[in-house]
Amino acid sequence: MMFYHLVAELVLTRMQFLFSFDAAEELKDSISNKNHELVLVRGMNLVDEIWGDARPKPPKEPTRVHDIKYAGIDVPSKLSFIRSHLAENECDAVVISMLDEVAWLLNMRGSDVPHSPVFYSYLIVEVSTATLFVDSNKVSEDVLEHLEKAGVKLKPYEAIVSEVERLAEKCAKLWLDSSSVNAAIVTAFKSSCDKQMKKKGKAGKKVEKEASSDEPTSVENGTVNAVYNVSPVTLAKSVKNEAEIEGMKNSHLRDAAALAEFWCWLEEEVCKSVPLTEVQVAEKLLEFRKKQDGFIETSFDTISGYGANGAIIHYRPTPEDCSSVGSDNLFLLDSGAQYIDGTTDITRTVHFGEPSPRQKECFTRVLQGHIALDQAVFPERTPGFVLDVLARTSLWKIGLDYRHGTGHGVGAALNVHEGPQSISYRYGNLTALQKGMIVSNEPGYYEDNSFGIRIENLLLIKELNLANSFGGISYLGFERLTFVPIQSKLIDVSLLSPSEINWVNDYHEEVWDKVSPLLSGATRDWLWKNTRPLLDVTH
Repeated sequence: MMFYHLVAELVLTRMQFLFSFDAAEELKDSISNKNHELVLVRGMNLVDEIWGDARPKPPKEPTRVHDIKYAGIDVPSKLSFIRSHLAENECDAVVISMLDEVAWLLNMRGSDVPHSPVFYSYLIVEVSTATLFVDSNKVSEDVLEHLEKAGVKLKPYEAIVSEVERLAEKCAKLWLDSSSVNAAIVTAFKSSCDKQMKKKGKAGKKVEKEASSDEPTSVENGTVNAVYNVSPVTLAKSVKNEAEIEGMKNSHLRDAAALAEFWCWLEEEVCKSVPLTEVQVAEKLLEFRKKQDGFIETSFDTISGYGANGAIIHYRPTPEDCSSVGSDNLFLLDSGAQYIDGTTDITRTVHFGEPSPRQKECFTRVLQGHIALDQAVFPERTPGFVLDVLARTSLWKIGLDYRHGTGHGVGAALNVHEGPQSISYRYGNLTALQKGMIVSNEPGYYEDNSFGIRIENLLLIKELNLANSFGGISYLGFERLTFVPIQSKLIDVSLLSPSEINWVNDYHEEVWDKVSPLLSGATRDWLWKNTRPLLDVTH
């Protein structure tokens, strides 16, 4: 019993800042079910005691202003939007703790987290003020001027808890997204509210929040004066404005040019039997992307998987343990980039030799699922899980499937994985797909110890102009953002319908029209060869 109790103390010490309040409560309940208790260790941090002087220093990279031509909406307008939500919910302040939400709301970017242009911070927006909690060493004169113009004050990163306690002492009604705000902040607010109530002799009956509820929860006249609801930034950030959409389109074209150069190079190297490892291939792709205007960094660790490694969905090669890329099996490459104006994420699967009939059938059925989702038309207010079946049906017809979601949200020059929208067989996410959201379309198939297949494009959700409007509602569809050829030799044309053949040909025609002006020489020739109509390829 004492051993478990000590472990519980250790977990809670660090958990207060590293776990959301909901996650901490779930852990607390799980431990309670085993007749144990999580106890807050005050006055010291056991994890820091173990770290000692070896604990890494926090990142000190500077932040930067995200230009209005890419952001589309200025900071005062965004803050005004948040304050309108505060008024509607009768709240005095909201705590924003998700790093991408802080970056989006303040039109700022950073580099504290690999692959994501965000910076460690908190933000509290009140009815008439806004305060950014961040290491001041990261704030240049330009950024400071940008914040001052928007009426945003600075305070030290570590001051967030004391500021929340100050709000409690003022009896402020706080908006908290308990799914993302860490346990330390919520615990501090609850504790300070308790103290204030006791001072007033109105401790009242303790009211607990049901963490599983999807509805906003207001707690008043009890221990906490708060509204528990999803952050007002989450949905606003996911629906891109015109400038963000333009930036995403432009960055995807430059990324397509880099990928065309890369695939042209790799095909030639493999044909010449040049020995290349999965890691060397990923590094070479990075070289091509670095040459593009506005490139900042990769948007995630490149998944470069040859043969059986491609069947490992989140495979990450290392120099010490990786395969060579050859012409005897499939090669799966899932990669992305962060540009000044957008974020990309693309997967292509290729074969530099002769694919087997099995590989061609599996690839073609994945492609059919990709096409079906790409062409989907659906009424507004449709959640993503409703569309997931479209991407799997062709595989299901021969008893195959894949063990991951079909699509995730993507940020505009922000996190490559973004909520709240998704397209997945997990039907718990009821978020409706909306005009302006961006999602990935990435069905796949993975044959253990043999090969992996995935085809991924990013899609912009758009409103369609149809002949009818049943029920007076809008109907939505997709616009492609990704323009890189899909290898024709892997397609079994006999399995495709005429409309599916037309889709492939139309897509490749669009790839040529949009990307060829950015290329020259051998790479342009490669693009021409790889965007020819399917029937020309088969003859």
